[in-house]
Amino acid sequence: MIHGTVVGLQARMAVIVIPPERASREIECVIDTGFEGFLTLPPSLIADLDLPYLININANLANNSSVETDVYLATIVWNGVERNVAVLAMGRRPLIGTALLEDYHLSIDFCEGGTVLVDNIL
Repeated sequence: MIHGTVVGLQARMAVIVIPPERASREIECVIDTGFEGFLTLPPSLIADLDLPYLININANLANNSSVETDVYLATIVWNGVERNVAVLAMGRRPLIGTALLEDYHLSIDFCEGGTVLVDNIL
């Protein structure tokens, strides 16, 4: 089970990123159920983590516009297991998308300091 907290009406939880040949780093992310990918990280953070580049894609945004963005590979710890996921370099705040939540149950108590839980679907 993964735990998080609601802050300012944002469901937040930490993701541990394991950069190549560096110490792991815990990054606080906002859960974005409108984002179908795994993760987004600000480009400056991706550079700081020295994540390996994969490809450039056109990403479709919520307003139906498209933007070019670079995609990187990150190893993360998710529910105690290391996973390799695609990370889009965009935005100012790290986001967790629904691809990472697939096959999990998400529970959020939407009040300041509320509980956020992500657990395996039974």
